This record gives sequence, structure tokens and C-alpha cells, in this order.
Amino acid sequence: MQLDAIQFFFERFAINASDIDKLLTIALMRGGDYADLYFEYKVSNSVGVEEQIVKSATKALSQGVGVRVITGDKTGYAYTDEIAFDSIRKAAQTASHIASSQQPSPVNPVNATPNRHNLYSVATPVSSVELETKIDLLKKGDTVARGFDKRIREVQSGIFDEVKYVMIASSDGRLVGDVQPLARYSISCIADDDGNLQAGRAGGGGRVGIDFFESESKIEYFARDASRQAIIQLDAIDAPAGTMEVVLGPGWPGVLLHEAVGHGLEADFNRKGTSAFSGLIGQQVASDLCTIVDDGAIPGRRGSLNIDDEGEPTGRTVLIENGILRGYLNDRLNSRLLKVGQTGNGRRQSYKHMPMPRMTNTFMLSGQDTREEIIRSVKFGLYAVQFGGGQVDITNGEFAFSASEAYLIEDGKVTAPVKGATLRGSGPESLKKVTAVGNDLALDEGVGVCGKEGQQVPVGVGLPTIKISGMTVGGTKA
Repeated sequence: MQLDAIQFFFERFAINASDIDKLLTIALMRGGDYADLYFEYKVSNSVGVEEQIVKSATKALSQGVGVRVITGDKTGYAYTDEIAFDSIRKAAQTASHIASSQQPSPVNPVNATPNRHNLYSVATPVSSVELETKIDLLKKGDTVARGFDKRIREVQSGIFDEVKYVMIASSDGRLVGDVQPLARYSISCIADDDGNLQAGRAGGGGRVGIDFFESESKIEYFARDASRQAIIQLDAIDAPAGTMEVVLGPGWPGVLLHEAVGHGLEADFNRKGTSAFSGLIGQQVASDLCTIVDDGAIPGRRGSLNIDDEGEPTGRTVLIENGILRGYLNDRLNSRLLKVGQTGNGRRQSYKHMPMPRMTNTFMLSGQDTREEIIRSVKFGLYAVQFGGGQVDITNGEFAFSASEAYLIEDGKVTAPVKGATLRGSGPESLKKVTAVGNDLALDEGVGVCGKEGQQVPVGVGLPTIKISGMTVGGTKA
């Protein structure tokens, strides 16, 4: 896939290695420590069905090149929508003006090298499938959702897919490329019981082909799950309020880990001293039951990549090990300034954006307890298994999340579903209160999108069942 991507750009846009060397030389003509070129060509599709009628279908193409020049902690960045030598040259001249210095660096001739791994085992990309096939899948999901319960009134579903070619060339002589598939199915249902309206949502995907949705009955599974959530909420009672024990279920609840802890471990915040975790490497920041990693090299996962958006191979980075903070997520700029190695976490939304440290697939490793043992240990508390929106303040780790599916725990048993529950607290403080970690680690189904400084990138999250000894629950019960 790597050589395919380089060949794609060379042949389609009449660019060669000699041209790239010249462009990098222009980028560094006013000085600078480092320069790189990020080539991108992306085709994306989406189709949506509502009430078993196709309501939208789009196809979009985006292409361009971003030019970056780094001088110390200063970055010059410019981009062009046209992949042609003269247009890239002008962008390189602009970037060189922004990051000019008195100490020019040499440009090493680029040399293509193979990627360390191939994480996308895709026989038939979703982007190559006929529109009618996607519509049939969406209508199948609609039928399954309505058949789940007669109280399901409204169903909306959609399939999004893309294939992105990237090529990255840098002044240190690196030339790498990648062809990155991505697909996601989503479905939402509205249940109506005599005017009591409740919603359920589900979906999934990853760097997968059409067989993922066809052969594993994924569409049916997601449709039933969205319907189940909506129906359960019809009987939900008001959530209690106060400080209580909270059990988080496996899988998607890892989004709380992503927001409340993961962002605080990105190197740019820590280099600037603005994170709650700044300067704490080697110190106890969580319960010794907690080991948290970021792994961008899991085959097929939504947050996985063969290379990050700076051309660095992805891999597993241990962030917190048995409660001890071990390191941060680094891109090139911050790893150089912090004098540590890159971790393959330099990511960007597109060629129009500069890379920055971002998560890939972030999760806590399994512990020893079973889910049943953890539930039995709680006298009264909340069991949260699905989350909606949330907010976090990186500087102090304070977060607030709404639970879209949660239940009471009474005398060691899961009882009534509740509605209106929000979880509030501090990420670092909550990690210190983890008193049980289950043996049932699960990653999410593949729907996560991470936002940072206006840039959106696909990510994955995961969690085993965990118990937090005390957390503020903002409920609606009077």
C-alpha cells in the first residue's frame, strides 16, 4: 500500500523524487531546522436513508499539499489545493518566510522506504461498492429496527466511507506513503410510547471493507442495539444525584478516559505546562490497578494507521503503568523540544492543517475481576454503559459527561434504568479512585471522532468494567 501511494502521486500528478528535493530546498531557503511536504488525495462518499427512503447521497473529492517548515518552536505552514510543482513551490516559499532563521539546514535526497506494517486487510473497499448495495444494507437495518418493537417510530441510518492517499516527504530524506480506507455505519431510532419519546443510537466500522458489514451481520446487530436502547429508556426513572460508587461498563465508556485523561497526556499541553499531568512523569497519578495505553497499530481499528501524518510508524505507547505516569503522546515538534522519541501520534485533519499530538486508540488494560464481582461489591451506585456528549478542561482535568444508558445498582444487583444522569469529576482524581478493574476489556465499535483546535480525526477508545469509589452524579431526581 505504501509504494502504491507514492506511485499514485508520481503518475497522476507528474511529480518525482527530484521535484520533491527541489521543493524541500525551497522550503528551507530562508533557514529552518526541518521541512516536510504532506500530499493528500481523498475521495469520500455518504448515503443516508430515512423512513426507508434515500434522503441524501454525496460524493466529494479533496486534494492538496501542505508545506511545513520548523525553526525551534516556531512553525511556518502553507498549503495549496493544487498538486502541481509551481503551486507547491509558492506554498513552500510562503512557509519559508514564516519560519525563516539564520541557520539553514541541508536537505537529504528523499528515498522511499516500506512501511513497518499493513493494518488494513481490505478485500473490497466500501468506497468501490455500488450505491445500490449500500442502500440495500441501510434498508435492511431500517427493517430490523422496526421489527424489534412496534413502538419504534422513526429510523435514520447512514453509511460514510472514504479512501485517502497520502505521501509524506521530509528534509531528512524520508519518503513514505499510505492508502487509508475508512468506513462507518450509523443508525438512530426514536421510540414512542403514548407521547413518551426516547432515542437510541448505534453504529460502527473502521478501516474495513464491505465484508465487515455484510458477512458479520453487523448491520442487524447495530439496528437491534439502537432499538434496544430507545425501548429501555421508555421505562427509565429519574437518576439519583450525589456522590456515589460508579461502575463503568466495557467498550465505549472509554470515551471518558479519552476526554478526561487522554487529552491531558498529549505532549503539546505538557510542554507548555498547561495540563493537569505536566511535570508528573514517574509519579503516581492513578490507582495502581490502572495501566493505560495508546495503540495506533491494531489491525482494522478506526484509530489505527500504518504511519501517522508525519510519516512516523504507529505503535503502542504506555502512558500510565500500574498508576505511574510513563510518558506523553508526541509528534515531531514536541518530541524534539522535549528531547524524547516520537510515538507515531502526529495527526492532522487534512493537508490544510498542521499536525499536532493526537490519540489513536486509547484504552485501559484488563484487570482481574469479573463484571459480576464488581457489580456485587456495590451497595448503591450507578452503572453507566453508554455515553453521549461530554466536556473536559485540560488544565485541571475537570469533566462532565452525560450517560445515555445507565442503571441503578442496588444491593449488588443492576436494577432500574435511569435517565438524565451526568458524571462530573476530575480525570486524575477519578483514576486514583479506581478500586476494581474487570477482565473484560472491550474496544468501541468504531465511531469515535476526536476534536482538538478545530481539527477532527477518527479515533478509538476502550475500557474494561471498572469501579470508581466516589464520583459526583448529577441526576434529575427531586
